[in-house]
Amino acid sequence: MSTPFPFTAVVGQDDLRLALLLNAVSPAVGGVLVRGEKGTAKSTAVRALSVLLPAVDVVAGCRFSCDPGAPDPACPDGPHEAGAHESRAARMVELPVGASEDRLVGALDIERALSEGVKAFEPGLLADAHRGILYVDEVNLLHDHLVDLLLDAAAMGASYVEREGVSVRHAAKFLLVGTMNPEEGELRPQLLDRFGLTVEVAASREPDQRVEVVRRRLAYDDDPAGFAARWADEESAVRARIVAARELLPSVRLGDGALRQIAATCAAFEVDGMRADIVMARTAVALAAWDGRTDVLAEDVRQAALLALPHRRRRNPFDAPGLDENKLDETLEEFGGQGSGADGEDEDPDPDPGPDGGGGGGGQAPESDGPPGDDAGARPEAGEGGEPQPSGAGSGEQQPVRAGEPFRTKVLSVPGVGEGAAGRRSRARTERGRTTGSRRPQGALTKLHLAATVQAAAPHQLARGRVGRGLVVRRDDLRQATREGREGNLVLFVVDASGSMAARQRMSAVKGAVLSLLLDAYQRRDKVGLVTFRGTAGDVALPPTSSVDAAAVRLESLPTGGRTPIAAGLLKAHDVLRVERMRDPARRALVVVVTDGRATGGPEPVAMAGRAARLFAAEGIASVVVDCESGPVRLGLAGQLAGELGGTAVTLDELRADSIAGLVRDVQGTSRRAA
Repeated sequence: MSTPFPFTAVVGQDDLRLALLLNAVSPAVGGVLVRGEKGTAKSTAVRALSVLLPAVDVVAGCRFSCDPGAPDPACPDGPHEAGAHESRAARMVELPVGASEDRLVGALDIERALSEGVKAFEPGLLADAHRGILYVDEVNLLHDHLVDLLLDAAAMGASYVEREGVSVRHAAKFLLVGTMNPEEGELRPQLLDRFGLTVEVAASREPDQRVEVVRRRLAYDDDPAGFAARWADEESAVRARIVAARELLPSVRLGDGALRQIAATCAAFEVDGMRADIVMARTAVALAAWDGRTDVLAEDVRQAALLALPHRRRRNPFDAPGLDENKLDETLEEFGGQGSGADGEDEDPDPDPGPDGGGGGGGQAPESDGPPGDDAGARPEAGEGGEPQPSGAGSGEQQPVRAGEPFRTKVLSVPGVGEGAAGRRSRARTERGRTTGSRRPQGALTKLHLAATVQAAAPHQLARGRVGRGLVVRRDDLRQATREGREGNLVLFVVDASGSMAARQRMSAVKGAVLSLLLDAYQRRDKVGLVTFRGTAGDVALPPTSSVDAAAVRLESLPTGGRTPIAAGLLKAHDVLRVERMRDPARRALVVVVTDGRATGGPEPVAMAGRAARLFAAEGIASVVVDCESGPVRLGLAGQLAGELGGTAVTLDELRADSIAGLVRDVQGTSRRAA
């Protein structure tokens, strides 16, 4: 077994280490979500924590790690009688992003259950992680249904496996830790809320600290065992402190004053529900125990807020996580006064946070009221008549304008039935959804089609010597249920940034529409890309990514001006789709062209745009044109472009979900990829 990097040797990352240690002291805090750029010791710190956790006593031979002092009465390996038990190190179990549902919750042998009435259950990762750590790297890339199962088990402390009336339950209490790089996509807000604490990590910009990181890493790589031995005393001290804090935890008093501060803070920051209040209370108690105190102080409440509230402040994926620390301090001071401590005694109204419970936590900048990418005061105002001023002499480029208010859009879907990644946009064959038929299983059976299985086995009962009421079932009789659900698509935005789109009110509305479609793509678990065209060329402003907030930032800073090279933009988009098809052939694309259709620049610009559009039609690529033409005289060029693409056109008004044009519009292609 490889020697993990010592937890105490991690340089910096104070918030990350504190959040992990608080959960080690009190698993009831609810786990940690670690957000940060790549290469910031996220995984290293999590793996190192497992070595610090105290050993656990388990019933000998129990695959579900039952506590011998209080065994689970419903344990599949039970009932357990008083007897042999053993002590082992706490486990850290890693859940791969591509794991199956059976790998996570366990697999039930349906064949034996039907023919023998035996609950033959193979435990999954949730059982392995019981009383230890369950670690999910890149949790934002985990399929939705796995995340739901994971968080349900974390909330209930148990895992349920049910297959065609046969069910198995076992205890599953673990410390849930997830890490993610926000550039690769966000978690849904409701899932963010299920993690107790969230910390933001970033690489230090201090040269001395970076030097120390490199020095320690090189030393560890040269001699892992020797490096760990040099940190053994520090590791033992932290391990002993965790044990002492666990023992002290039941004695910590959370007074009415501290509870009032917690409630006032959650109300002041308008967090939804009551989970934030409960998590803050548990975190403040754990902080006091970690510091060796039996009273919760105002500084504990402040630190708990910095760890438990930032991610709960997000209303949409484009809101940067963070907390206004000035507002936090004002709230704590206003509701501190009398009785911040456990017994209502006066506390220091402006405590000086210490190194362990102190105010350096959180590390987030105060949140901004402006949209992503908006730097108040940094942009020149428009000139007379509302037109933006050129950014450079003779450049023809206009200053970026802010996006209009986003709105709920119609559902734009790809026709046919796909087999892409699970999502919420277009029809697809998936592991979850409504049952549409059956087939012979390919590999392990995951979803039994009971009626089809019985129908396949019934004609052979006499030949198999059936006696009594039991059904003789063979492996060849089993049928896998085929299901239809929804998939996520690649939504590629092709945005006209030419001079004809540059009028301030018009471009603001266009950006608002694209921002609305990005919000819809986020909710439907799509990948998104952004191609713009103006002047003489098309430009890939954002390669396909799961990070819709990155697309929103690029959109917000989008400059406009110049001619309208529609053909160049479409050809650039076609190249993007060709490359992406090689990377992820199962994910189908939806191209959203945002333009007024007025092609200019170069020889025969309209004819060139038509030829480029027909490439998409020939390959059956689903497309829609958002017609941005305005004014009393309309040429209908965007509609003509939609016809060449083999798609459909909608106006900005028709894009709204509450318009009279209907609630759902399927994007038509000339060649459908049918099931």
